Amino acid sequence: MDAFIDDLFSLKGRKALITGGSSGIGLAIASALSRAGAEVVLTARRAEPLAEAAGALRAEGGTADWIDADLGDREAAHRLVDTLLERHGDPDILVNSAGINIRPPFGELSEADWDRTMHTNLDAPFVLGQRLGPRMADNGWGRIVNISSQQAIRAFGNSGAYGVSKAALSALTRSQAEAWSSRGVCVNAIAPGFVHTPLNEAVFRDPVRTEAMARRTMIGRNSELGDFTGVAVFLASEASAYVTGQTIFVDGGFSAT
Repeated sequence: MDAFIDDLFSLKGRKALITGGSSGIGLAIASALSRAGAEVVLTARRAEPLAEAAGALRAEGGTADWIDADLGDREAAHRLVDTLLERHGDPDILVNSAGINIRPPFGELSEADWDRTMHTNLDAPFVLGQRLGPRMADNGWGRIVNISSQQAIRAFGNSGAYGVSKAALSALTRSQAEAWSSRGVCVNAIAPGFVHTPLNEAVFRDPVRTEAMARRTMIGRNSELGDFTGVAVFLASEASAYVTGQTIFVDGGFSAT
């Protein structure tokens, strides 16, 4: 049984880049991939939280490094890849978890807010995919996991530019899958439920709204960070070899109601 599970889910010998890896869903996924055996590299804007997160993963027995980069800047995304390849060589796994959510009423959304959201939430996964996807394909194996959102298919909570960017990210997932799946690179997205992360901190300060969101699920609670670790390991592993181009909703049934 142990050998069977290892063959399916072990990430030993694999290298993973996780954007938004210093906190929230990105850090939870990084920890899960590390515990499954992957060598992980975290990236986010701020060096201090990155160093702390990588240190925590190493304290758990993992192999972790970090590279700070502002993924709202396309050139910074290219520099990130250059540094990654110089330090670690080709990654096997890319997790695009970095994102921003600017929440004014849509009529008050500025062009600058729109551009900033698209640069971070959509352009960065595109650039990183364009740089790393073909290299994975040349190596005959790879996994790209994009973090989408409920707001890719539903408008609520001032979805604004964020919802548009996440809908586009799910479409990008399908395009990336079409491009590289025949050469061993599976590309999928995870759409989380309503989860307590720095991105949603303001909403969780309102207990009425928080409880209302929990009641909209079938399970009866909002998401927790641990809810995403199993599906992330699955999508990053050999177990998902025939799963590609999908957006998987991990949301307690929220999207089905």
